Amino acid sequence: MEPGFIDLTAENIADQHLCCIIRTRKKHPGVEAKRQWLAERLKEGHVFRKLNQKCCVMIEYAPLETAWVPVEGDNYLYLYCLWVAGAYKGKGYGRALIEYVMEQYRGKGHTMLVGTGDSPLTVPFYQRCGFTEHHRVKNFFLDNYDHPIVECGVTLCDMVYLSRPL
Repeated sequence: MEPGFIDLTAENIADQHLCCIIRTRKKHPGVEAKRQWLAERLKEGHVFRKLNQKCCVMIEYAPLETAWVPVEGDNYLYLYCLWVAGAYKGKGYGRALIEYVMEQYRGKGHTMLVGTGDSPLTVPFYQRCGFTEHHRVKNFFLDNYDHPIVECGVTLCDMVYLSRPL
């Protein structure tokens, strides 16, 4: 699988599909805003790695000290997004992306941290990949969204932070 992945760089970001939820063939201001935001974050060590195809198979992470999250710590990487969609699900791409990050940082004293909803689909996936619960923010989705966030028929309540030493 490895040869099919690429990292976004300052040189290639303008030409790459960003795997955004916005689906249109025309340039969209939301996608272009994300592209500009990413270009700035790449300078800070942010990584956006994707399958080199026009599909949604990607991982996005950064050192915690530059991540845009309300969590502090030393030697952490924050996993912003792991997305495998459609026909690519269940084929090992998500695990391969996580293992790539693990291999890049193995032995350097880092820990990967990810925040996700208390979903019956997502939490078990991360646990199968070796993550354990770090902490949780009770009622995060109930207190911070004006509408229910539902996954697999379950209304999400807590934000669950999971970690895995690299």
